[in-house]
Amino acid sequence: MSLESVVAQSNVIVCCGSGGVGKTTTAAVIALHAALQGRKTVVVTIDPARRLADALGLDGLTNEPAQIPGLPEGSGEMWAMMLDTKATFDGLVRRYAADSNQTEQILENSFYRNISTSLSGTQEYMASEKLYELAIESDYDLVVVDTPPTRNALDFLEAPRRLAKFLDHRIYKVLMLPTRGIVKAVNVAAQTLLRSISKVVGTEVIADAIAFFGAFEGMEQGFKERAAEVDSLLSQPDTAFILIASPHADTMAEAQFFAARLRELKITVRALIINRMQPSFGDNHSPEDLAERYAGTPLGEQYQCLAEAQHLARGEQKHLLGLAQELAPAPVVQVPVQAFEVSNMATLQLLGQAMFDTDVTSEP
Repeated sequence: MSLESVVAQSNVIVCCGSGGVGKTTTAAVIALHAALQGRKTVVVTIDPARRLADALGLDGLTNEPAQIPGLPEGSGEMWAMMLDTKATFDGLVRRYAADSNQTEQILENSFYRNISTSLSGTQEYMASEKLYELAIESDYDLVVVDTPPTRNALDFLEAPRRLAKFLDHRIYKVLMLPTRGIVKAVNVAAQTLLRSISKVVGTEVIADAIAFFGAFEGMEQGFKERAAEVDSLLSQPDTAFILIASPHADTMAEAQFFAARLRELKITVRALIINRMQPSFGDNHSPEDLAERYAGTPLGEQYQCLAEAQHLARGEQKHLLGLAQELAPAPVVQVPVQAFEVSNMATLQLLGQAMFDTDVTSEP
């Protein structure tokens, strides 16, 4: 198995890894590579930073996919977008509301407007929802997802299950009971607590929350079913998880943490990509011996630089070895450090050539 075959056999690719390892750029490279092979691809970033737009040489991205121009003739299509959490949540409300009146009640509710943008876990669930929309309800051949830094990416993977669990929880069911739920509980047993909370958040907030849960009644089944479908999508054999790292001890440790959590979720890492590897420049001769032989000359200084570079390369290989063995038989792709920054489609394509030309299937 190679990275080339992993991409060719996948309909969804989830790129995971810690921050600063080139994950966003890698996601764009994979989408571009598949497009150059004739497929219709879309790359979506959950990270609100501008890195994906910058890598594509664009001024910005929105919640709707935009086609990327400039692909060679005979290629497929490449599209890109950046998740807008509230717009995606609004779309789900419109989908599952019984009528326009229920839709308006929810969308205009102050409590909803707050949780649709700031509630913990909302962004991650809406990201999984957008993935499902693009992969199942659109005509893309390949959806490539650029997740947030590692531990937030775990929230993305677990969000559908958490939502389904919450909607089945007895506390939620109490809140949703129109006559025996929160209103009666407040009136009978919790007035003192309510007064204390009201002093902090205000009575309007609590009233808005009660109104929201009332307006939401009847929609939970649709959300639960959708969450189950999204969870199933992430477990399909044509959904591939690719782990991105850089050759440093701290990012390798983070990658190992993430790989272990994926194993707990029964998800297999299908490929490992290590960005910005130090080239070894060959090892036919010992640069340390040559540096000593030519000490005191300009050539000696150059051999000393070569010796330092090879020492760094050996250290990176040592950091990589354990993780590569853990993920075997997943292919390991070592992408050498490049002399340019990715800032447009031309440089993105150059990086793609380096990534796929150095595609290796053996341990480092």
